[in-house]
Amino acid sequence: MFEKFLNIFRVPDLRRRVLFTLGILAVYRLGAHITTPGVNVAALESFFNNQAGSSLGLVDLFSGGNLRRLTVFALGIMPYITASIIFQLLTVVYEPLAKLQKEGEIGRRKITQWTRYVTVGLGVIQSAAIAIALRSSSGNLVLDPGFGFIAMTVITLTAGTTFIMWLGEQITERGIGNGMSLLIFAGIVVGLPRGIADLISTARSQRFGVFTVPALILLVIAMVAIVAFIVFVERSERRIPVQYAKRIVGRRLMGGQSTHLPLKVNSGGVMPIIFAASVLSAPMLFGQAAFVKNSAWLSRTFDALRAGEPAYELLYMIAIVFFAYFYISIVFRPDDIADNMRKYGGFIPGIRPGRRTSDYVNEILTRITMVGALYLIVVAIIPQLMISGIHLNHLWLVGRFFESMPLWVTNGLGFNFYFGGTSLLIVVGVAMDTVNQIESQLIMRHYEGFSPKSGRIRGRRAW
Repeated sequence: MFEKFLNIFRVPDLRRRVLFTLGILAVYRLGAHITTPGVNVAALESFFNNQAGSSLGLVDLFSGGNLRRLTVFALGIMPYITASIIFQLLTVVYEPLAKLQKEGEIGRRKITQWTRYVTVGLGVIQSAAIAIALRSSSGNLVLDPGFGFIAMTVITLTAGTTFIMWLGEQITERGIGNGMSLLIFAGIVVGLPRGIADLISTARSQRFGVFTVPALILLVIAMVAIVAFIVFVERSERRIPVQYAKRIVGRRLMGGQSTHLPLKVNSGGVMPIIFAASVLSAPMLFGQAAFVKNSAWLSRTFDALRAGEPAYELLYMIAIVFFAYFYISIVFRPDDIADNMRKYGGFIPGIRPGRRTSDYVNEILTRITMVGALYLIVVAIIPQLMISGIHLNHLWLVGRFFESMPLWVTNGLGFNFYFGGTSLLIVVGVAMDTVNQIESQLIMRHYEGFSPKSGRIRGRRAW
């Protein structure tokens, strides 16, 4: 394995790409230590520690811990992702934009340029909302709550998210792997040592008494099981057989081969969880505002939407299912697949080409998307319930029945959120995708890949 790893640095182009990616990630982590002026960092850190298992904690996880310290990279890549989804949706419902996308490289460049402009606009809106919410909060999170703080926060955070967008594009173009995913990956991996330190501290302090060691063992076993489950599902796919008819092109006989159309069980990846967490993080952020605290009705409503509350968990699961179908409807188009198959003489055995093929692919995609959404719910919800618990004792009428249950059921184990299933899903998914890209580069240059199935290809062994 060490010899296979060294092969990466034996290919000059691949070595430059890997080193360039590592350098960009180092720059990204450097920005995590530059705090926005006028923020009470200690009070803000304490506030996010109380929200470690919530959707607001999940958004902070995606930003690499920058949101809890309100650094220049506090917004992360969420504005860029939101802008990308907006334009992907518009290409479906707005015909001129759809034609522009089909123009090739020139059309895609124009859409990318417009996506950047929308990212800046969303950055201004989100940074202004954060500044206003912090200024109106009751926790003394701002040192000087004036108009200057709002203006400085908007300028700083918008410039930070624009710079992150540029870093991610540079990694995708000149590095290795998907730039945006790697930035989220770097933020999570940096927080893992702190999570391990929390486990060691828990073991030494015997937080749960005689049940401390069994609880830690259960947590480690659950993490290993979740990683294995994630790898299994992420590699799972539904293969639709496709047959290409024989045809004569010039003097050559083309086609006549059998292949398959792979449909991944989880085609949306972690994006449905990101969107669901973004939507549900808004009540967590604005729930700290003074006008909410002064209203009894609003206060009760926002309290019911806190992490661990039954209403919050139910809305979280519904949002994951909704965004799973929403995302797949944007990135996957059965009509285009059916048209391309018919154009090149392909057909699914037993299914007529054209509209019937599109309906058949869409029917299969609908079923496996539900399986993928349930998989995301299991990965995101169950570890979160183990960490922060679910407040069943707050249920109306039946809450008394759950008051006699152990505290770790209703209040959770209290560990850091970095051990949640969502973070493991991102880490495992991005790591698998990056390794596959590196492996394809090695095999293309006649080197041996990482996995046993990649085969052994003899090639150069010298530097």
